[in-house]
Amino acid sequence: MPSDDILIRPTDETDIPALTEIYRHAVLHGTASYEVEPPGEAEMLRRCRDLTGRGFPHLVAERGGRVLGYAYAGPYRPRPAYRFSVEDSIYIAPDLHRAGVGSRLLAALIEACEAKGFRQIFASAGGGTENPASVRLHEKLGFRTIGIFEGSGFKHGRWLDTVLMQRPLGPGSSQPPEEAEPRN
Repeated sequence: MPSDDILIRPTDETDIPALTEIYRHAVLHGTASYEVEPPGEAEMLRRCRDLTGRGFPHLVAERGGRVLGYAYAGPYRPRPAYRFSVEDSIYIAPDLHRAGVGSRLLAALIEACEAKGFRQIFASAGGGTENPASVRLHEKLGFRTIGIFEGSGFKHGRWLDTVLMQRPLGPGSSQPPEEAEPRN
């Protein structure tokens, strides 16, 4: 699938059923999410509204009316000093892995986070070495591995590592931010 015909846009409430199905598959069959029971549409809508209501970007990739995947940024940690740092999440329809959707979504998410004045973006690649596609995707877009949380999750009958990755946004930590109200 050519990635140039993919539309990246803000998530709309009508996208929630598709997002719920994409995430359901990831929860039940993958290690990217450490949830073990997939949430329903009402909970997915609540989560989306919570993030967008606090000014965090939430995006979908669409082609021909089909939602191909989604990505969002949320608070890295709840304390006010972290208000310029976000953590990303990205999920792609299972039949579209390695089709360029993730790269387009993550690039757009990075751009949206920079436009909102965030200075650092973190990724927690659940499944660690068992999820090399997520690590490669993030590396491709300028993230670097800054640590590994060994045995940080137990899912599908085994212990999983989490790879922590980071990428500066805009000037990063090279200069103070313009003061803003805490978002977290």
